[in-house]
Amino acid sequence: MKATVRIMLHDNVLDPQGKAIRHALETLGFSGVERVRQGKLITLELAETDPGKARQRVREMCEKLLANTVIESYEIDIAEQS
Repeated sequence: MKATVRIMLHDNVLDPQGKAIRHALETLGFSGVERVRQGKLITLELAETDPGKARQRVREMCEKLLANTVIESYEIDIAEQS
C-alpha cells in the first residue's frame, strides 16, 4: 500500500514560510495572491495489504512522529500500489 500524508499548520498558527512565499510571488509579479500556507507531503510505501490497518498504522505514525498535533493537522490517503 502507498500512504500519502499531507501536514499543514492549523489556521490560527503563524506561517512565516507561507508569508515569505507570498511576498516572493508578489515581487516576481504574481499579484492577487492573498494568502499562502506552506506544508509537508510525506509518502510511505507499506507492506500492509489491508487499507484500514494501513490507515490506522499511519495515523499512529502521525501522532507519534510525523506531525506536531499541537500546531499541525494531517490528512492521510491510502492507495494500493500498482
